Amino acid sequence: MNPLGIVLVVAGVTCLGCWVASLVTKDTSWVDRIWSIVPVVYIWIFAGAALADGEDATRLLLMAVLATLWGARLTYNFARKGGYTGTEDYRWAVLRGRMSTLQFQAFNLFFIVLYQNALLVLITLPAYVGWQHPTALTGWDVLLGALFVAFLVGETAADQQQWNFHRAKKAAGGHLAPGFVTTGLFRYSRHPNFFFEQAQWWMFYLLGAVAAVTAGAGFWGGFINASIIGPVLLTVLFIGSTIFTESITAPKYPAYAGYRKTTSMLIPWPPRSSAKVSA
Repeated sequence: MNPLGIVLVVAGVTCLGCWVASLVTKDTSWVDRIWSIVPVVYIWIFAGAALADGEDATRLLLMAVLATLWGARLTYNFARKGGYTGTEDYRWAVLRGRMSTLQFQAFNLFFIVLYQNALLVLITLPAYVGWQHPTALTGWDVLLGALFVAFLVGETAADQQQWNFHRAKKAAGGHLAPGFVTTGLFRYSRHPNFFFEQAQWWMFYLLGAVAAVTAGAGFWGGFINASIIGPVLLTVLFIGSTIFTESITAPKYPAYAGYRKTTSMLIPWPPRSSAKVSA
């Protein structure tokens, strides 16, 4: 069977499992719990198919190893925050309160379960492109792999800084000015971890594109291939999620309005001075 067919079967079973679990437990965070796991499985399916075909699987193995590092780091960070203890994402609870039961269940099925699981397939499709074009590894692959690791390190640092702040906040009795982290990487971006997460998947997309170009697909045919829809939709999801998250955060902390004015939302950038903002 074509490896994409296997991935789609696994994704279908995963969707059904997440939906049924959300109905039984009344907890809609099941997709969150498999978010860092199933993409790794999908990519290893593509890598395994390349090995079984007897083709040059070096690029696919590189992609699978990078995805595994991404998944291991994200799973660890999610677990230490209590993600696997049955705690639902606070944003879903807020959204549930803003909708009727029927509206929220429709949102649960079509967005949380189906759309997000479809997205987890889409972001892995550069590996499918790599399977379709089994060419030898190039210097571009090495560079993109190194950038992927650099962004992975950046996200790890951002998550650790956020973790340290929340631990200090908890130790201070739940109150630590200004109420949210503004130091380290958060001095240059309000959500540096979100930026680095997206950047990794754009590097992953480019690895697939390099495979297509190397195989003779041409510049445009290689770099603008159908698998670009994955990182594009992931970026759209993160922007929407960030706006929603900040709509919850801003009313809780008066200082957040000033932080918004001086600090980039996603892309790390030198902060604007208060004087310039006022002017």
